[in-house]
Amino acid sequence: MPTDSTALLRDLVLPMLEQELVPIVQLGHPALRRESLPFDGELDAAELDALVALLRRVMHAAPGVGVAAPQLGIPLQIAVLEDTFDAGAEASAVRERSPLPFFTIINPRYEADGDETAEFFEGCLSFEGYQGVVRRPRSVVLDYTDLQSRQRMERFSGWQARIVQHETDHLFGTVYVDRMLPRSLCSNAEYARRWAAPGIGEAQRILGF
Repeated sequence: MPTDSTALLRDLVLPMLEQELVPIVQLGHPALRRESLPFDGELDAAELDALVALLRRVMHAAPGVGVAAPQLGIPLQIAVLEDTFDAGAEASAVRERSPLPFFTIINPRYEADGDETAEFFEGCLSFEGYQGVVRRPRSVVLDYTDLQSRQRMERFSGWQARIVQHETDHLFGTVYVDRMLPRSLCSNAEYARRWAAPGIGEAQRILGF
């Protein structure tokens, strides 16, 4: 029998599934600051597929490389990821950025795979208009359930690892600004004008982070 919390969750989610797109909530929304509920069958298979499809449409429309359910105000540990953007040969090499095929993560956890870290600018669809430098593990191991209910464990490195960490963090109430080097925060306009180099060296030297 559904619990009261399950009924409330379904009352929140099901009307969204009838829409082509829904807004991405912005920093300050409570859903971005709470640990989301592990998914445990609150939606049936068709409803879960519809939620994933909605997340994917929102991600593409933004556009972005990932969207987590809390970014739609839904407190469930579900996110979608995909990176098909062409960052250019030099930037892709410096940032270790390679295409990431679309996939869904449910109830994920990650751990650093080694001691190496990397620092690059990140943005977030839930903090529009800004970017900041985040130091993250260069490689991680991700333990998650896929859309077919299979338990998976995969290793990601470079930019793919950054996307995995960013989206998984959303499911536990963490936004990139919590991990950001504070003096690196800049508007998108200033980033595009001054700091959109493949690496962060010039920004680091002038902004002093």
